[in-house]
Amino acid sequence: MLKPISHFKYPILFLIIMLLIGSDLQAQRGRNRGRQVFKAYPAFGTTGAQLEGDELRGFKKWGITAGVGAMLSLDRDNMWHASIEADFSQRGAQNKTHDPYRLLDFTMNYVDIPLTIHFTDPYGGITVGAGLVYARLVQQPHGMLYYTPNYFIPDTSDMSFLKNDFSAALDVRFPIWKGLTLNFRLQHSLLPVKNNWGFTSYPSTASSQPKHWTNNCYNYSISFRVLYVFGEDGHRTKHIPSKSHSKKHKKRR
Repeated sequence: MLKPISHFKYPILFLIIMLLIGSDLQAQRGRNRGRQVFKAYPAFGTTGAQLEGDELRGFKKWGITAGVGAMLSLDRDNMWHASIEADFSQRGAQNKTHDPYRLLDFTMNYVDIPLTIHFTDPYGGITVGAGLVYARLVQQPHGMLYYTPNYFIPDTSDMSFLKNDFSAALDVRFPIWKGLTLNFRLQHSLLPVKNNWGFTSYPSTASSQPKHWTNNCYNYSISFRVLYVFGEDGHRTKHIPSKSHSKKHKKRR
């Protein structure tokens, strides 16, 4: 079942190596100019996910996420950054009850490539960001699906999902100590990951006709991660020139 992941092993490994090498070179150049413009970081955490359109509710599917990333400073005050990552993330759905049907460990494994623009509060150090995520499905859903006959039946004739997922993401980062950072990310598919999944509902009365409908499905996930940013010294307060300094600077002009 895990064989499809091997097709992405070498591109991901290459990206990781390039990020780490590039971060070291750019960090050295940045320090020579008095600031570090490029920083790399590993990330590890957990995801809570649901599949919108499967007639279930709640972020009940838990999985893991891990990867590496790099941040590029976009201004001299280090308030604006751009980041790119290569992550492995698990998403899917889960429902342990029979209401309306039972679905256990419906897991989908993805390789995510998020591109995010961040803004850092110069006083508190909290970083907020927004961006787009391209995700590649490297393993089709696997798990167990049960339903109660004569009540509610999902169509299980074709359980394959689309290989590509394009999502919007919101990202919040809280500094803990030096390079150690707590990260919260909300991610939602912009396009369906499965089209026209069919469902049939059988009413309790024998005289009523069953209902048939189809849904488009979207991934919706929340990630909680821990990051360690190499080269982060923990100093996050921006220096703002005093009024007297600004007036002297204007007089010199």
